[in-house]
Amino acid sequence: MAYDEAAYRQRGGYTQPEQVYRPEGSHRRDDAQAEQYAEPAYVAPPTLDDAFDDPRHGEVGRDRMAVHFLWELVLLLAAAGLAYLLYSGQQDAVTGAALDKLLVQGAGLGLLALGAGATLRTAAPNLAIGPVAVASALHFAENGDLGVLEAAGVAVVIGLLGGLILAFVVVGFHVPGWAASLAAALGVIVYIQMRSGPVNLQGDYEPTRHAIYLFGGFAGIAVIAGLLGLIKNVRRTVGRFRPVGDPADRRGVGGAVVTGLAITFSSVAAVVAGVLLAAGNDVPVLPSVGLEWTGLALGAALVGGTSAYGRRGGVFGTVFAVAILVLFLRYQELENWDISTYATAAVAVGGGLVVTRLVETFGRPAPAPDTRWTEPPSATAWQAPEPEPSPAPRADPWDSTRWGS
Repeated sequence: MAYDEAAYRQRGGYTQPEQVYRPEGSHRRDDAQAEQYAEPAYVAPPTLDDAFDDPRHGEVGRDRMAVHFLWELVLLLAAAGLAYLLYSGQQDAVTGAALDKLLVQGAGLGLLALGAGATLRTAAPNLAIGPVAVASALHFAENGDLGVLEAAGVAVVIGLLGGLILAFVVVGFHVPGWAASLAAALGVIVYIQMRSGPVNLQGDYEPTRHAIYLFGGFAGIAVIAGLLGLIKNVRRTVGRFRPVGDPADRRGVGGAVVTGLAITFSSVAAVVAGVLLAAGNDVPVLPSVGLEWTGLALGAALVGGTSAYGRRGGVFGTVFAVAILVLFLRYQELENWDISTYATAAVAVGGGLVVTRLVETFGRPAPAPDTRWTEPPSATAWQAPEPEPSPAPRADPWDSTRWGS
């Protein structure tokens, strides 16, 4: 200690620091108390990342994707098995021109499944995509002789406007997407029922010439969208419309915008799907209500791993599910099983609901470790050690009582 320090001047010189007596073993208790009072020096990065999640917008943490990848492996094996059955029994059905036709049908159903999956992820399923596809097919069949761009372009513009109106109703009034889209579907069915019989296809557009590009485009969009969905912030933003409390509460501007875009995209995708399905079959277009196509699309999206509650979904599941449905429809047609399309759609949707339960059970974020501060023990919790008993006093050898008076 220097002579000019305050302690030196106040004490009048240098003194040794005070020695504090501590009973033997007490320093160990002090160390234990210090460890209890010390704050954690390190917090795991996942915990820091989850700290910025708002519980009002969904569960805190990152969804677990293992269940999606395992299920997609099962779907891949199922699609490969069906393809092998067709190739071994009916090789002509999956080669050459027949393969191009299957690819076009897969692209058409795939676009419907993309629209269904987009609206399912945003928790606002669009039930009108099937009737919209049939109405688009009828419109294209009647006006195909005007040219592909003109006939399909008018249908796309109408579908875009209809999708914007439906999106405004859903997000503007914050009503369930299935209810608003069901009303829209009933209105489109009225347009379909204005035809008294099948409509012959006009024009000579053959999408089978671009079959591989059409199916590849659908598959590419589906995979890219799935990969983007792996990003945590994107995944949570897309699922913002999913209710976490009272479903009638508004979910904010961000959720409304994303949901509106998904509904609009699904309507446009349904229009393009109708054009492909009509031009790729080269048969008269039947004026059906189109709900069977809605069921197939929803079934493909659900079986592919998209949750019926919104937000959660896989990467390759939609592509594999569409392939399974297209191959099965072709296989049962060749085997003359005469299975109704509605029955196939019902089984697909029912199986998809089981997949939803699996996704919601095993795909939820892992529980975060509890890092909350706990109250330290009270000051009275530590007690001083009991003093050792003092030794008995020794007798004085010169005590007069021992020797008598």
